[in-house]
Amino acid sequence: MSTMKFCRECNNILYPKEDKDQKILQYACRNCDHQEIAENNCVYRNEIHHAVGERTQVLQDVAADPTLPRTKSVRCTQCNHGEAVFFQATSRGEEGMTLFFVCCNPSCGHRWRD
Repeated sequence: MSTMKFCRECNNILYPKEDKDQKILQYACRNCDHQEIAENNCVYRNEIHHAVGERTQVLQDVAADPTLPRTKSVRCTQCNHGEAVFFQATSRGEEGMTLFFVCCNPSCGHRWRD
């Protein structure tokens, strides 16, 4: 299980961020300029770019990603499992960030929005 990382400068949560030029995964603070390279260089593409048949595997990979924070305070809306990975992302055609959850139950992997 991964733990949340906090900024050394301002103590806010660090979020995974892909540096596409250097092809590395970083943790970055949204309140200051602090960034650090992630120990695990696993980068996931947004599932919207995948074919329907690949979607299940992408969600299982996200649920197993050690760089994403986990919560036990939210239950899966499909199977009622008590652990989920969460992340913020933008959706096509929408402005702003949306909080997404992916169920950590290997037989479920359901994704939902907050």
